[in-house]
Amino acid sequence: MALAALAGPALGAPDEDVLGRAQGYPIGRPSNWYYDEHVRVGSFSHLDDILPHDTLDRPAASLPLPNAAQMPRIEYRFEGQTLTIDDFLARERITGLLLIRDGEVLVERYQYDRKPSDRFVSHSMAKSIVSLAIGIALAEERIGSLDDTVAKYVPRLKGCPYGETTIRNILRMSSGVPFSEVYDGKDDLSRFNKTRYRKDSVVALCQFDTREVEQGTRFHYASSEPVSLVLLLREVTGQPLSDYLASRLWQPMGAEADATWAKAPDGTVSGSGNFNATLRDYGRLGMLLANDGMAGGKQIVPKDYLLDATEWHRQPHAFAPRQATPYFGYGYLFWLFPGEKRRFALLGVYGQAIFVDPELKLVLVMTAAAKTANVGQLPLGRERDALWRGVVRVYGSW
Repeated sequence: MALAALAGPALGAPDEDVLGRAQGYPIGRPSNWYYDEHVRVGSFSHLDDILPHDTLDRPAASLPLPNAAQMPRIEYRFEGQTLTIDDFLARERITGLLLIRDGEVLVERYQYDRKPSDRFVSHSMAKSIVSLAIGIALAEERIGSLDDTVAKYVPRLKGCPYGETTIRNILRMSSGVPFSEVYDGKDDLSRFNKTRYRKDSVVALCQFDTREVEQGTRFHYASSEPVSLVLLLREVTGQPLSDYLASRLWQPMGAEADATWAKAPDGTVSGSGNFNATLRDYGRLGMLLANDGMAGGKQIVPKDYLLDATEWHRQPHAFAPRQATPYFGYGYLFWLFPGEKRRFALLGVYGQAIFVDPELKLVLVMTAAAKTANVGQLPLGRERDALWRGVVRVYGSW
C-alpha cells in the first residue's frame, strides 16, 4: 500500500464537537487548559501560548526524516475484531500519529485540524527527557555516581526525604515518600504544584517530609520526584535544563523545530511534564533511543546508561514488568514492556506516548486528547497497546 494512501486525516475523528470543533478548537487559560475538555485539543498543541516557557533552539540543519515508498498493511486484534490504523484513528482521540522504521516515516497522520508545525504537549513523557539529561551529565562527570544523594548536589534539600534519596532511587520513583496523584485537583500533585508556583521548588519538595517504606524497595509514581533532578541538573551544569539539553540533545539529534518547556516562577522547567515539540521531532527523539543514543553517527546519550534505563532485566525484581505495575515495569523514568525483548515507552497523561523497539528500529508516536488523564481507565490504554503489538508483529515477534 502506498504511503500516500495513509497521509490524509481520518474522517470523523471522535468527539469533535465536545473538543471544540465549532469554535476552531480554542486555546485555554492557565486556569483551565489541563482539565477542560472543550479547550483540550487547542491547549495541548499550543501550551507555549498559555504558560511561561524556555525554548530549546533547533539546529541549523535537521536530520532527514524521509517518507518510505511503501508500507505493509498493519492490522491488530482488539476486543474480538481485526482493525487497521484507520479504525484506530476513527475510534480514539488521537491528535497525531507517527510510525517510523529505521529512519523512514511509514505513517504520519493528524486529526482535529492539527498540523505538522504544531508543538504537542508531552505531559509526563518529559520525565524521560530529564532522565536523558542525567545520563549525559553522568557521562560528563558532573555527577559522581547515581548512588549519591540528591542533597549532595542540592544542599537546600538536605534533611528532606527527597534530598536524602539517591539519584538512582529517584530515577526509579522509589523514594518511599507517600504522594497521591489522581489528577482531581485535590491530590498531592495539586498541592505540590501550588506550593512550587507560589513559593519555590525546594519548599514544594520539602513539604513531603516522611517515608512510608525504605527507599529503593517500591515503585510509586510521583511527579514530584523528577523535579528534584531538575534542581540537581541546574546545580551541576550551572544553567537552565532547557539550555543544557538544547546543545546536548535537541540540536545534536537534528530536530527540525524549536521545542519549548514550561517553567515555574523560580526559573526551573516543569520537569514532570509540559515539554512541547512537533510530532516529527518526538519521532526523532524516539529514533535516537531506538539507536541506543546515537544520531548522525555520534553518541549523544551514553549507551550503557540507556540500557540501564530501559532494559527490564537490569532492574531489581520490584521494578520488573508486572511487578512495578500490573503491566509495565519501570526503569530510569521509562516504562518497560513485558516480554523478553527490550521494548520501552515514554508515556504522558491523556494518551501521549512514544513506543520504542531498538532491535526492530521501530518508533510509534501518539499525541492525544483523551477523555480522562489516566488512559488505563479507558479503552485507549489497551487499544494502543494492541496496535503496537500489531506493528511489531509485521517486522518481528512479540
